[in-house]
Formats: sequence, C-alpha cells, structure tokens
Amino acid sequence: MPETPTSVTDRWPPAPEGSTAWLAELCQEDGLTGFTPPGLPDAAWVFHSMYEHEQGPAEVPAAAGDGLGRAEHPGPGWRRLRWTELARRLGDPVATPELPPCYRSFPSFKTEPGRPVGICWPTEGSLDRETWNRLVGILLRHSPQGADTPCLAYYNPLTLGAWDFENPHVRAGRLGDAEALYDYPEAEFSPSNLWAADRSWVVCSDYDLWATKVAGPAPLVEALLADAELEALRMPPAPWN
Repeated sequence: MPETPTSVTDRWPPAPEGSTAWLAELCQEDGLTGFTPPGLPDAAWVFHSMYEHEQGPAEVPAAAGDGLGRAEHPGPGWRRLRWTELARRLGDPVATPELPPCYRSFPSFKTEPGRPVGICWPTEGSLDRETWNRLVGILLRHSPQGADTPCLAYYNPLTLGAWDFENPHVRAGRLGDAEALYDYPEAEFSPSNLWAADRSWVVCSDYDLWATKVAGPAPLVEALLADAELEALRMPPAPWN
C-alpha cells in the first residue's frame, strides 16, 4: 500500500496552473488581498475571535498574534469577547454596508497609543485557529463528499512575503485535510481563499479585514449563523455581495 502523506505540503501539493482564473473573473479582482466572491447565492461574515482579560488591562500574550496573521486563544485569564457584546457596550454597530469588519470597527473605543487595554483584538487576514477548525467542520457537514471533497487553497502574495502575481500560489487537497492548512509552513496565515472544486462554496479571508466571508448555499450560511461557537452575520445585498 502507498504511504499516507503526512506533511502539509504532501497532502496539499501545487494545484494545476490557472486554478484561480475563474475566481478572478467572478470577483473582478487580481487576488492581491484575496478573491472576494459574491453571494453563491448567500453569504455571511464569520468574525475572527477577540478576547478580553478578566481582570482588566493586561499585555496581550505573543500566542494571540500581533494583529496580523495566525492567532489562537491567549490562555488563562482571557475570555472570548463577542463582537455583539462589545457593540452593545459601546453603542457601535457590529458592521455596516459601508464599514466591513476591520481595524476601523468600534470607532467609539478610544485608547492612548500603546496603552494595554485588556482586549486582544482580532487579527487581520487570517482566521484564528479555533474559528478555522470550527469552520472546516461545518463545511464538512455541508459538502456532499464530506472529507473527500476536493478543494483548493490560495495564498495571496502578501501572506507569502512575495510579489509574484504571475504564479498564483494554489494548493489542492481534500477538505478532510483542511485543518492542516493552518500550519502551512510558507505562510503565517490561514488560506486567503478555500473553495470546493465544484465551486459550490468559497471562503475568503481578505488580508485587510477582521472577518472572513463565506459564500455558498443558504443551508450552509444558516448553519454558520446558528453555530454556538462561531460568531457570524449574514451579509446583505450590495456592496458586500
């Protein structure tokens, strides 16, 4: 019997040339920060996690990320801070059609530069590990082939520290192996895009945003909205779609 691939790069080898051409046409984008698809036919934001220190102002641990790229739970003493909870506290909207989730969210929150505030903000351009794994689990349940669903993953040039636009960095693999992509050695980000080979759903983590767009069938979006661990918001029509 052939050996089962164990490394991330073995399980996710390079995809065929031209794999992102349909996304570029669909989104009318060059993929510099990720390909943001329209609703297919539905879509939702999945918010990247943020945390608050239980005893007030505190330095953010290195494990939580530095505001860009991969991150995970900061550890003891930190609790998950829901976007809706902070929005109620401040009187700010969670998101609006004019202001997608990003560093400009929660404009009422003012702090002095560099002052510890006891909040570990979401990272840009990447889901946190816990949210990524949870999202993959939901995608598994809403893909007809389950773990064997053929998928492709795109990493934009900014996540790779490269500027090679002529050779999009795309890997091909199984949805059942998608959790491993979080530790892909060439990028300290979750994939900019992950999509089913049949194009039934597309995930986009834009390099500049604090939330990930998931576009696909309405039952998939409903599952995201109903999940107790995720925090998601259905995206209204234009300009988000």
